[in-house]
Amino acid sequence: MKKLKKNAATLVAEARARIEEVETPDLIAMLDDPSVVVVDIRDPRERARGHIPGSFHAPRGMVEFWVDPESPYFKPIFGEDKKFVFHCASGWRSALTVAQLQDMGFEAAHLREGFSTWAKQGGPVTIPDKDD
Repeated sequence: MKKLKKNAATLVAEARARIEEVETPDLIAMLDDPSVVVVDIRDPRERARGHIPGSFHAPRGMVEFWVDPESPYFKPIFGEDKKFVFHCASGWRSALTVAQLQDMGFEAAHLREGFSTWAKQGGPVTIPDKDD
């Protein structure tokens, strides 16, 4: 087996050391704040099992393109003057995403524990209808 220069856990730890991490209770308290946008980067199958109400879905593979105003894939929501808090299932993908966005000059934070403990900590969950 080929040895990597850095494993995924190391990349995540390095990202977390330089980005803003939001704890679950703090994000729950921010949900009604119109100046905060929660961004779900999980894949559509994960999101279909439940998501944070009002969250914006931006699949991980498109995030850098969607936030870049010079990209043909730019999404206007990312041009708004808001606080963006990204999340995935466990906080790994969102940590890497936010570190990459920070390198691009886009300020954001991420949900430290991800969606995995969201409901257990009192976070509301929307389960989409099968027709959604």
